[in-house]
Amino acid sequence: MYKLIGSKKSRAFRVLWMLEELGLDYEHNPASARSDDVRAVNPSGKIPCLMVDDDVLLDSVAIIQYLADKHGKLTFPAGTIERARQDGFLHFAIDELDGTLWTAARNTFVLPEDKRVPAIKDTLRWEFSRSMKTLAARLGDKTYLMGDEFTVADIVTAHCGTWARNASFEIGQPTVEAYIDRVIARPAYKRATAA
Repeated sequence: MYKLIGSKKSRAFRVLWMLEELGLDYEHNPASARSDDVRAVNPSGKIPCLMVDDDVLLDSVAIIQYLADKHGKLTFPAGTIERARQDGFLHFAIDELDGTLWTAARNTFVLPEDKRVPAIKDTLRWEFSRSMKTLAARLGDKTYLMGDEFTVADIVTAHCGTWARNASFEIGQPTVEAYIDRVIARPAYKRATAA
């Protein structure tokens, strides 16, 4: 059994969603970042943390890719062209979407007030809008990023989409809006939000 540590109001939700997609047994400790429970397994205090026997895995993307590889689902095999394309979408989501949203969050409430640069948010919104146009073009009329196959890249991309909506970052692309709605309609997503 896996043990996930981290509030579902964080990137730990990606891992929770992945565990539900795979139908795996797990225990969830919804501890907040930098709490004693988290620091006991990760000195930085960052979440999520996934306990696999006596090992601790960190970083939501590394964790969900590990789970996909280990259980042979929601991923293409390493060394294939499809995996390289899947990884391309995954890195796009982390670099262009997650990075932009995280920088906005840091300059809104994460950093100490005297370290924040509120004016950067206008640039981040502009950058996010450009990324949405790119995502719409890359997605095209496909059901999921990789066509008919739902993968870890969809979990990260759709999670960023819901994060953007909650942070009032405009998606602005009907194709992407429909994609996000389609992905979060999955039963595993609903189970993860209810967990």
